[in-house]
Amino acid sequence: MKCALLRWSAPQGWQAVGDRVPDENATRLVLYFGDRRELVSHSGALEELSARFSGALVFGCSSAGEISGADVVLQGISAMAISFDSSTCAHAVAHVTSASESLAAGKSLAGQLPLQGLRGVLVLSDGTLVNGTELVSGLHEILPPGIPLFGGLAGDGDRFESTLVGVGAELESGRIVAVGFYGKNLDIFCGSAGGWEAFGPFRRITKSSGNVLIELDDEPALAVYKKYLGERAEELPASALLFPLAVYTKGTGQEGVVRTILTIDEDAQTMTFAGDMPEGDEARLMHAGPDRLMFGAQTAAERAFGGQKPSSADAAILVSCVGRRLVLRQGAVDEVRKVLSVIGEETPAIGFYSYGELSPAQTGAVSELHNQTMTLTLFRENPAR
Repeated sequence: MKCALLRWSAPQGWQAVGDRVPDENATRLVLYFGDRRELVSHSGALEELSARFSGALVFGCSSAGEISGADVVLQGISAMAISFDSSTCAHAVAHVTSASESLAAGKSLAGQLPLQGLRGVLVLSDGTLVNGTELVSGLHEILPPGIPLFGGLAGDGDRFESTLVGVGAELESGRIVAVGFYGKNLDIFCGSAGGWEAFGPFRRITKSSGNVLIELDDEPALAVYKKYLGERAEELPASALLFPLAVYTKGTGQEGVVRTILTIDEDAQTMTFAGDMPEGDEARLMHAGPDRLMFGAQTAAERAFGGQKPSSADAAILVSCVGRRLVLRQGAVDEVRKVLSVIGEETPAIGFYSYGELSPAQTGAVSELHNQTMTLTLFRENPAR
C-alpha cells in the first residue's frame, strides 16, 4: 500500500504534502475532508480531484477540522491518495431523511458489499440526520462477526446546521458511504479512547425515544442540563460539546459510553444525541482538561496495537471529536502528534474532527459508536503472506 497526502488552498490549488507524490494511474481510493462551507464554495477543487484520479473511488465528508499528517487544518481541503499492492475495495451508498431510517440504512450498506474476503469497513455518514447507534447495529446484523467498522459522522464545525458526504464532487446531505476492504495480505488495527471524566450525581433516563432524550429523573431533560451549564446554557448547542453525557447501563458495571448533543428543542425541552439514550439507563455530566485528552489519545494508539506493535503501518485514518478540538484549541495538533509518536511519526495520516466516531475500543473488539474519543485505524499490507 502506498499513500500520499494532498492539500488544497484557494491561492495554491492542490499540492502534495511532504515528498510523497501520488501515482495517479495506480491510485484506487482518495479520501477528502473539509469545512462544509469550503467544500461547497470550492466545488471546482473536488471536480479537479475527481478528474485527476479518474480510476479511483473519490469520496469524503464535511468536518469540524481536518487532520493532515502531523497538522490540524481549519481551512482548505485535505486528502489522501491510496494505491494497493494486492488488496481491493468496494463501496456502497445509502440515504436517510431522518434518524429513524438509520437501522435500515446500515442493513442496506452491508447488503450491498461483497462479504467474501472482507477485512474491514470504513463508514462516512451524515452527522446530523443519523442515529449512529442504529446505523452500526444495522451493519452488524448483516456483516460477518469480527469485521471491524471504523470512520465517523460528518461535522459542521460548532454550527450543527448541515453536514455533507461526497462521492466524487457530488456533495449531499443524508448520504452514508461504506467502503469495504479486501485482501488476504491486508491487516487492519483499530483503537479508541476518550479521557473525559464524569462528575455530579447519576440521573436516570426516565423518558427517551431513540437518540432523543426527553426526561431525566422525570424532569424535562434540557431544563436539568441547563442547570449544570449555568451561564454557558446561552451558548447551546455549541457549549454542549464541552460537557457531554456518560450513559451507564444500570447493573452491568460497564464503563459509561460518552454521548454528544447534536441539537436541542427549546419548545419540547429535549436534546438529540448522536446515539441512543436508552430508558432506564443512568447518565452523568462529563468534562475534561487537555492533559486527560492527551492521555486518551495515547491510549487509543496503544490499544490499536493490542500489545503487539507491527513493524510499520502503511496508512492511518484518525477520527477525533469536535468537542476535543474545542477543549484543546491550538493544542489539538498535540493530540495528533501524541498518536503519531506511538504509531510512527512517518506514518501517512489523514482524518477529521467529527460528530461521532465509529471504531472498536481496541483491535479485536466489537465496533460501536463513540463520542468525544480519538479513534485511529491503521492499515498494513503484508506481501510475505
